[in-house]
Amino acid sequence: MQTSSLSIIRHSTPFLRRTAIFHGGCRVGIGNHRPSFYLLSARRDNPDVSRKPQPSKNMLRAKHIGKDYSSLAPVLSLDHKPSLLESQAIGTVATAQANFMRVVVHDVAGSEKSNSGVELLCVVRAVLKKIRRRVLVGDKVLVGSIDWIDRRGMIENVFHRRSEILDPPVANVDHLLLLFSLDQPKLEPFTLTRFLVEAESTGIPLTLALNKCELITEEELESWKIRLRRWNYEPFFCSVGTKEGLDAIAFILQNQTSVIVGPSGVGKSSLINILRSNSGHAIEEENWFEPILGNKFFEDQRVGEVSSRSGRGKHTTRNVSLLALSEGGYLADTPGFNQPSLLKVTKQSLAFCFPEIRKMTEEENCGFKNCLHIGEPGCVVKGDWERYPYYLQLLDEIRIREEFQLRTFGTKREGDVRYKVGGMGVKQAEPRLQPKKHRRESRKKVKQTMISELDDLEDEESDLDIEDDPIVIIAIENEKKSS
Repeated sequence: MQTSSLSIIRHSTPFLRRTAIFHGGCRVGIGNHRPSFYLLSARRDNPDVSRKPQPSKNMLRAKHIGKDYSSLAPVLSLDHKPSLLESQAIGTVATAQANFMRVVVHDVAGSEKSNSGVELLCVVRAVLKKIRRRVLVGDKVLVGSIDWIDRRGMIENVFHRRSEILDPPVANVDHLLLLFSLDQPKLEPFTLTRFLVEAESTGIPLTLALNKCELITEEELESWKIRLRRWNYEPFFCSVGTKEGLDAIAFILQNQTSVIVGPSGVGKSSLINILRSNSGHAIEEENWFEPILGNKFFEDQRVGEVSSRSGRGKHTTRNVSLLALSEGGYLADTPGFNQPSLLKVTKQSLAFCFPEIRKMTEEENCGFKNCLHIGEPGCVVKGDWERYPYYLQLLDEIRIREEFQLRTFGTKREGDVRYKVGGMGVKQAEPRLQPKKHRRESRKKVKQTMISELDDLEDEESDLDIEDDPIVIIAIENEKKSS
């Protein structure tokens, strides 16, 4: 009986053209050989042979050059002046509403100088959304694909920010104006403390102004002055109704970009309308918003009344808008909110947001490093100041939030951009997309889950001793009596 055999016969020439396979005495010819046969045999004979050819010096040089251009939409520095095309411009985001941005142009190409000061309705480039680069009001942006007739465009990139705040979301802020009212709605110390902590965490200079001072008595007004001085704040007392103290606020806001924040109903929109309509000597600084002051988005802000039922203000401002002041500078009007998120405040940084603690630690160093000031022996921060209970309450809130984030997300956070090695080892950047959480589960998985839940329920019922249940015993006895 003839035994079958398998053998591969290859030519000794470096370029193999044909291969013969003998299987069970039969010869099978293959016209085009498989390259893997030759590569395996060649590597066995000569270990120095590799699958890919060695890269040339030019390719190695291109590899290192490609690293510098591997990022997606790199952030532009403030001093960077890119060469602009006719369909490109540099501007400032003035309003953000839904998926649209209103950008005021202030730097255009040479042939489009007449379009300086034009307002464009823009969308954000898709890659910026994919890498989670948020565009905020106040951002300096590069706009492309501009249609100068319809005044539309697309935000292609964002310049570096000098500063950024989250509540409300505004970029490139020079000054914060916290506005509260002494009455209607009534000033609450803990709410005021939350806003002050949020403002202190940004590191931006702030001014505290208290409106509607005509609604309280002189004794109450003096009491609040003494109280806030113990908090190490010097507030401005003003009245939008009588226009008392508004000149001092207008002087502080000159020639800088400020953000006005506070709860709803304290008079933010009314104050902005007065500051923008004041007649005075305008500064000689170039005003980008001059040609578009007649736009409906830059008219007087809507003013609402305080609710008679809840005693709180109504939400009349719906989106963040950057507005030009008559005396120079810009003021961002923001929607009112009663609970700042404190997302940037940590357990260790919370103490630095209280001027009272800063003053105590400056006079005498605390005996512990990274001390939380919760009554440790040797801590210089004692509980003999008014806002200490507020500090402890906020500390517990932040601690619970951080523990939840640690359990949910862990300590490692993936970047928004991932790098893929392409041909010849050149890195290519691509956005790291989130998995689609809205995708529906398969019917097979749903059925399996239901079956497992029913099995668990059946096991739990079988573990119960129903004979010892008093309700079951009474039912059995009633059944016997009736029978």
